Amino acid sequence: MKSPQSIMTRRRLLQAVTAGSILGPVCTQGAAPDAAAPSATGSLRAGFAIDEVRVRLYSPQVTQPVKVVMLADTHLFRDDERGAPFREYSGRMAKAYNQTRHFRTLQPTQPEACFEETLQTAQKEHAAALFLVGDIVSFPSEAAIEWVQSRLTPLSIPWRYTAGNHDWHYEGLPGTSAELRKEWSEKRLRPLHQGHDPLMSVLDVGGVRVVMLDNSTYEIQPEQLAFFKAQVATGKPLVLMVHIPLYAPGRPVGFGCGHPAWGAKVDKGFTIERRPPWRQEGHTAVTLEFHREVFAAPNLLGVFAGHTHKATLDVLNGIPQVVAGANATGAHLVIEVLPPPTV
Repeated sequence: MKSPQSIMTRRRLLQAVTAGSILGPVCTQGAAPDAAAPSATGSLRAGFAIDEVRVRLYSPQVTQPVKVVMLADTHLFRDDERGAPFREYSGRMAKAYNQTRHFRTLQPTQPEACFEETLQTAQKEHAAALFLVGDIVSFPSEAAIEWVQSRLTPLSIPWRYTAGNHDWHYEGLPGTSAELRKEWSEKRLRPLHQGHDPLMSVLDVGGVRVVMLDNSTYEIQPEQLAFFKAQVATGKPLVLMVHIPLYAPGRPVGFGCGHPAWGAKVDKGFTIERRPPWRQEGHTAVTLEFHREVFAAPNLLGVFAGHTHKATLDVLNGIPQVVAGANATGAHLVIEVLPPPTV
């Protein structure tokens, strides 16, 4: 998915955020903006800074540094004879990311090598947890999911997973997106969920609650909205992770969770992805309410997503939304939550 990219200088970014404005495309891989949004009354936010893949979130309620690693869009394509009955539905995505270029070196690489490199980064960074935010596999291949498990099991840190739209999608297989997500989450993705609710979970990391919601159908369910509201009500510092970015003004419809134009009229991908088109009438009231609740939450420090394969930054109501580059190229995020700087 393509969108215009630009790099905003540190000074301009500071001015924009301080003014409380909403930013469009401002950050790509390699850019190093930082920002310090003023804390609203009752807000637990005290600014943020970004340097390539490192994101620092500041909160007065945090007394000890917290560090986690997040990745999305690895698009592993490993398959074996068990996948033979589904080749009609997996063929296109099986060839989509066989070889990539590393996001730093631009040298040829491939998704499995990039995934393992990111796990090594998590260990070297002494991260307190690892978060896998969707499209880890390109289709629900048993071989690929088993390979992921074999790499995650030896980790000495906890990890959590939420699905992306490709994780459960065999292209052309009959059924609605909601039906297929439920079916393949149960049949194949269950090990990655480790017994947690596939639609929503939370992990407390050093007093920071990392909330993961599955919005891989572009929509939010009523129980997910209620779950998010309950996390906000705790008053603790929150970080939200979703596969599909939340709508930000100026962004294309790929930032489609809550996008006012989302719907069948603008769905250009359903033919090639061999799926039903998006809802004719657009987003549900629940999805739109979720978007409002997210960017009104005083204790939400940041939103992190994947899906677009492009590293970007938006700021809505002082809350940064950071989209990670594709882990198929080695991209990832190191997220630190810190006490406010003293100088």
